[in-house]
Amino acid sequence: MMFSHDNLANYFKTNFAMVQFHKYSLAEIENMMPWERSIYIDMLNQHIEIENQKERDRQAMMKAQRR
Repeated sequence: MMFSHDNLANYFKTNFAMVQFHKYSLAEIENMMPWERSIYIDMLNQHIEIENQKERDRQAMMKAQRR
């Protein structure tokens, strides 16, 4: 999932994802400076990648144990 907002639709999709899935309030997001928002989005992307890798590792381990 990319969080860039190179157009208006992506800006709103990013806001929606931050509110729905990461528990930011819309006021918090809209009060961020653009560079601050960018940093938080980068940090969320890193967090998501780490969590996705952990899940892939868990699934691979479970699959290996079933053999």
